[in-house]
Amino acid sequence: MFMKTLKLLFTCTFLICISPYLHSQINDVNTPLHTLQPDYNTPYGSPTKEQVKKVLDRVYQYLNKNTASMMLYSDSKKEVKNLKNVTGDIIFEEGTFRLTSYEWGVTYAGMLLASEVTGEDYFKDYSYDRLGLIADVAAYHKPRNIADSPIHSVLNPGALDDSGSLCAAMIKAKMSGFDNKNLDAVIQNFANYISNKQFRLKDGTLARNRPLDNTLWLDDLFMSVPALAQMGHYTGDNKYFDDAVKQVKQYTERMFNKEKGLYMHGWVQAMEVHPEFFWARANGWAVMTLVELLEVLPKDHQGYDLVLNQLRAHVKGLIQHQDGSGFWHQLLDKNDSYLETSATAIYTYSIARAINKGYIDKLAYAPTALLAWNAVSTKVNSKGEVEGTCVGTGMAFDPAFYYFRPVNTYAAHGYGPVLLAGAEVLALLKNYDFEINDSALMLK
Repeated sequence: MFMKTLKLLFTCTFLICISPYLHSQINDVNTPLHTLQPDYNTPYGSPTKEQVKKVLDRVYQYLNKNTASMMLYSDSKKEVKNLKNVTGDIIFEEGTFRLTSYEWGVTYAGMLLASEVTGEDYFKDYSYDRLGLIADVAAYHKPRNIADSPIHSVLNPGALDDSGSLCAAMIKAKMSGFDNKNLDAVIQNFANYISNKQFRLKDGTLARNRPLDNTLWLDDLFMSVPALAQMGHYTGDNKYFDDAVKQVKQYTERMFNKEKGLYMHGWVQAMEVHPEFFWARANGWAVMTLVELLEVLPKDHQGYDLVLNQLRAHVKGLIQHQDGSGFWHQLLDKNDSYLETSATAIYTYSIARAINKGYIDKLAYAPTALLAWNAVSTKVNSKGEVEGTCVGTGMAFDPAFYYFRPVNTYAAHGYGPVLLAGAEVLALLKNYDFEINDSALMLK
């Protein structure tokens, strides 16, 4: 009897001891497994408007602190108070980024959009102050020769990189209410270079003679078409729209892979075979070009449907190559190439804006845009620096070149796209409501 009692006591004690483990064991009977929280490597779900605004503010604060906003006399380093009465050579005050680069044209546009969406004047003031400074130097400073000017590439553009992005940003600033009259001459000088001086193939396609003769760089769609489009919008002259559409058509015929839905980075006329390297940022410049052209291209223009259909084809192709983290890879179809920030930010902006403008299916693509923004936001550090951006990149015809391009927080290409992406995602969140539906992010 004693032994039976002892055995029963032992059994009860054992069951009491292990019962918590029995009940905590997750299985298909006691737990709806589809509701388990996945271990996402970037945030999943819809960000709040406040979270997006904080990222924009961090970037603004960093750039406002670290970019020039005045001219100095080159010998004394004293501020030039009045550009109309300059005596001597002048330079920009010390800063981390160049105010006259194409990358900074994107940054000016990003600041303008951030101001439009948030209602905060300090974003647009950033662009007004610096674009006004460039325009005033162009109007009033007369160096011994143009090469001595701190804005020599503005006065005498030698490439689309010098002209297109800044031209488009300046027109956007004018259209937003900036009344600096000195901008007009700079804008016209840029437009004249793009339309009349930049090298073209025999059929009128904008091209370069580097690294090889008669070469198309996909990047040049963005370095030309948005400026042409904005000139058409600003002046009402359809010749700019016609040229912009022609560039999209002729680049696409040569460089777009319809099966992949992606553009190759470079095309050389003399090659019998055209190696296809689908560099991420260049594809970003292309998709952003399509969105920005559609915004101002008259709907009755004969090229409108061509551009709209090409945007849809490109977005469809890009979506197929998004990484599960929300980023895109440096080479879009090479998943062992690194995840790159600037391209991901450009896609975020372009897809979100295309949704907000009604160009693409919001139900299909809005979750992708938010996933991409969540990824990008993790690359804006506490200082407001953008991490994970590929440095400036030429073109090549071997994979190693793209795989091993360095990344750097001083790569200027990351900042404008992050501002554009954050502003447009903020607009998306204002326009639409999102929910977690059966564990997945979807539009309500």
